[in-house]
Amino acid sequence: MSVELAPAEKRQPTIADALPKAEIHLHLEGSIRPRTAVELAARHGETITLEEVGRRYQYANFAGFIDAFKWVTSFLREPDDYRPIVKNLGEELIRQNVVYAEITISAGVMLRRMQNVEANFQAICETAESVPLQRVKMAWIFDAARQFGADATMEVARCAAKLRKAGVVGFGMGGDELAFPAAHFRPAFDYARSEGLRVVCHAGETGGPEAIREAVEILGAERIGHGIALMRDAALAESFAARRIVLENCITSNLCTGALAKQTGKAKAELSDHPLAKFIERGVCVTLSTDDPAMFHTDLLAEYSKAASLGLSNKQLLALAEQSFSAAFLPANEKRALLEQFRTAAKSAGLI
Repeated sequence: MSVELAPAEKRQPTIADALPKAEIHLHLEGSIRPRTAVELAARHGETITLEEVGRRYQYANFAGFIDAFKWVTSFLREPDDYRPIVKNLGEELIRQNVVYAEITISAGVMLRRMQNVEANFQAICETAESVPLQRVKMAWIFDAARQFGADATMEVARCAAKLRKAGVVGFGMGGDELAFPAAHFRPAFDYARSEGLRVVCHAGETGGPEAIREAVEILGAERIGHGIALMRDAALAESFAARRIVLENCITSNLCTGALAKQTGKAKAELSDHPLAKFIERGVCVTLSTDDPAMFHTDLLAEYSKAASLGLSNKQLLALAEQSFSAAFLPANEKRALLEQFRTAAKSAGLI
């Protein structure tokens, strides 16, 4: 695969293409295009090639992905380094008719590298609010890396709370979900919630169903990043359906990182193994996102195409797209306006 190949070139269109869309599980640093990585490295006196980025952006397992993520983010060293990746991501979202995005920022990585999070975030926001990027509304979730420990996670929560009025809507935790028990992080999640932030957590990506249960019951996560391990626990899936807890599914990511292979016990999982369609049949609330689009050579249009390949009907695709707006961390009036925009577009297209 060419490292600059547009995913939309090799997919079947779906009804979601022309509709206004929301995406709520999307990592800013995971949107660094290969060419941008080359340019960022050059800014700091390092020479890398597109071919090298292409090799790095292929993974045998989740650990390999984390290594690539650490490598490419090593070229983000000062506020101005964030401007081109925000600009590129904004342009990509507009191209796909995404009107609202909740974008995760690896604030925990910034802090570990002793960077000025506030200055970085100012550069990010200034770029996101520039013309013509204002055509997509961007909100921000600050993410802690679980493997960095409880103290580092609390530091991220404090940074997120400090910048809430500047546009941070949520606090979350990703990274190695097998590192440290969930209880270690409860103080950080309690603090974030007390400061008016919404809370999310990656769980059940490489961990088991118990990781999902703990993320909700111990940490109070309102949405679960990935959560595909729910396929292994029918009772928990039934509980999630009844409680309307949202799973943020990312099909291509789960295939590329080996997370789906791990959950299915297969050496190599196939698209048909993904539980998205079964979750929907069981009444579980699911959204569809790209996770790290550049690093997984995908975009949101391609994800909807994959969902259709799993057998989702047009009615189910429509409901899936609407769920991303319903699950968004937006004030009620803003959410209502976006939902009305979505339904008007769907009605004009003869879908409802």
